Amino acid sequence: MSDTIQFDSIPESIRKPGKYFEFNTKLAVRTLPANKQKVLIVGQKTASGTVSPNVPTRVYSDKDAEKYFGAGSICHLMATAAIKANAYLDLTVAAQDDAGAGVAASSTVTVTGPATGSGAVTVFIGAQKIEVAVANADTAASIASAIVTQAGKQPSLPVTASSAAGVVTLTVKNKGLCGNQIGVGYQLTNAPGVAIVIVGMSGGAIDPALDAALSAVFAGHYDIVITPYNNQTDLLALKNHLDAVSGPLEQRPGIGVYGVNGAMSDATTLAGQVNAGRILPAYLRYTSTRNKSMPCEIASAVGAVMALEEDPARPLNTLELKGITPPDVEDRLSRTEQESLLWNGVTPLEVGSGETVIIVRAISSYTKDAAGIDDIAFLDITTIRTLDYVRKACRDRIALRFPREKLSTKTPAKVKAELLDVLLQLEQLEIVENVRANKDGLIVTKSLQDPNRLDAKIPADIVNGLHVFAGRIDLLL
Repeated sequence: MSDTIQFDSIPESIRKPGKYFEFNTKLAVRTLPANKQKVLIVGQKTASGTVSPNVPTRVYSDKDAEKYFGAGSICHLMATAAIKANAYLDLTVAAQDDAGAGVAASSTVTVTGPATGSGAVTVFIGAQKIEVAVANADTAASIASAIVTQAGKQPSLPVTASSAAGVVTLTVKNKGLCGNQIGVGYQLTNAPGVAIVIVGMSGGAIDPALDAALSAVFAGHYDIVITPYNNQTDLLALKNHLDAVSGPLEQRPGIGVYGVNGAMSDATTLAGQVNAGRILPAYLRYTSTRNKSMPCEIASAVGAVMALEEDPARPLNTLELKGITPPDVEDRLSRTEQESLLWNGVTPLEVGSGETVIIVRAISSYTKDAAGIDDIAFLDITTIRTLDYVRKACRDRIALRFPREKLSTKTPAKVKAELLDVLLQLEQLEIVENVRANKDGLIVTKSLQDPNRLDAKIPADIVNGLHVFAGRIDLLL
């Protein structure tokens, strides 16, 4: 006996003669869904930014970011770093106001003189620099004033500058802890008689609550969320947000990225405190105060290049982080240090050929299960990204094929056949493997408690990344 044909728009009760046809689009899509990545940056704006706080705003260029969030703001710097790393990024930014009780970090640059010859002074603010010419007999006060004048011509700097009696005071435009991580350094090119003494950034305190921004974007779907904050409180808030939106009820999965550029021990300790399979810590060490990319810029570059890779199972090893300044040779991670980071839930970055900064291996901060036992289930960030895509592929297929399906004894077999087809296509793309070997594990059955519910168990043997190749070369004489 043939199956009954179901019509959505042609009722069985028609009596008027005619030839009636409807269009059925439920079988039209036979391929897997696209996996275009949407990126969300959460950070701080300044008062000159034109957008309201906590409003998701699409950004297409550095100029957009400068206008929306204020020149030199954290959000401006992060958006700029992300676009440098991936010019075709689908980028949204949710900008926060500074905390009402926030305190801005500050630094001083003390100039002594007078100059006894010509030259130049360069002051580094993070990865940006202020350059001024020095003439013979220039006083400390005039050099300091020249630094302030030049700083005023560079609105993208994350600081404002003022001077008095040869001392330049740099004040971070955004209040909070992030300002403490801005490196301040200098370089003298000739300029005999001139000396510089720098007191590094300090005093920044109290970030805005990350929860408010995350609540504002909860209903949206962003595959990658980038945060400038690298403290336990904010990262646990991000972890809870990602777990909530990525769970089986909301199903809008995402991962988080943050950056660290200080001591390696700080990076590993923080990763252990976070311990989240959906959060990637990126680490690049700087001890020099010159040409030092900020943690928020590092995170933005990593998140942006991750969005370039739409194949969720493909490793991110060796991807270049354009716009991130390479650390000095003495700061670059040794092999032993990289291994330590990879065993402690931190993604190391290294300097490749052509002085480019690249990803060594993209891993999550998850190292232990709830009982504190070592667990590699979510070691590579590709694992959770792959599972998210497998779920999306299965969910989309069921939604397309069975939008108004009756639950009869025939239904489980039809659903199982569609799920198996999805898994076989995923296998062709090398996202899962051993589908036929695991076919008996694919179970679709009616619920024993809800007569209107169908339950499924879907085996997903995901494809792992090729990270290590070991070969033995035998000498034959």
